[in-house]
Amino acid sequence: MLDLYQFELSHYSEKVRLLLDYKGLPYRKIEVTPGVGQVELFRMSGQRQVPVLKDGNRVIADSTAIAKYLDKQYPDRPLIPVDPKQKGLCLLIEAWADESIGFKSRKVLFGALSQNQNFRTSILPSNTPDALKTLVGAVPGEVLNLLGLGVGYGPDAVQSATEDLQQDLESLSLLLLESPYLVGDYPTLADFAVAGLSMLIKFPSGPYLDLPETLRGKGIPGLADRSAYETFFNWRDRLYADYRKPLSANTTAGATGSTPTSIEID
Repeated sequence: MLDLYQFELSHYSEKVRLLLDYKGLPYRKIEVTPGVGQVELFRMSGQRQVPVLKDGNRVIADSTAIAKYLDKQYPDRPLIPVDPKQKGLCLLIEAWADESIGFKSRKVLFGALSQNQNFRTSILPSNTPDALKTLVGAVPGEVLNLLGLGVGYGPDAVQSATEDLQQDLESLSLLLLESPYLVGDYPTLADFAVAGLSMLIKFPSGPYLDLPETLRGKGIPGLADRSAYETFFNWRDRLYADYRKPLSANTTAGATGSTPTSIEID
């Protein structure tokens, strides 16, 4: 079984979870504890960021590198087209999604968290202790805004990212009006990248993440609830229904479709 070192709320981890589910590969989700766990992750992979995939003795970091590895090692249900034009378009869309949707959705999520105390606590995983939820909810929004300024997530940056994402979602909705997928007639890396990375804008409607049920189908006001982007989110929901395995799909602890298991990294 493959081991996926992840954060449950990492949209780059979600991108890889979609890829693994599409290929039908069994895998175990291993939640990396921020801080200490990332130090252990660095010892294993040479970097501190998730996702990291471990396949036997092979360790692959970065979602794009993982996608290419999966296609090479497990060629059934390919993610990257063979046709040169389609391959180029697929890789171009995937790279754009990483840098645009992936980066900017973090900013708009941070803005929503700083403005809404209830949202801050509800977004925590369902097994979070009540004491920690209370502590997180007690942090004033002004403090979060101040912290955000220090890392480029201040109000102006959040507003700019929101406007950019509005254009991105409009463009994707137009592309998908009469097409089942972004490239060709079957799903590719481009589709799963866009779908997974949009997770922080609007959570999937189904039971795919270890989050409270009340958050399913909910997201950033002004993005998740605009009728202009309904085509895109309906498309994404269909992609999830067709290929993403729900949490209840496998009852084995730590396996595909289950809640993540926290263990020490070898």
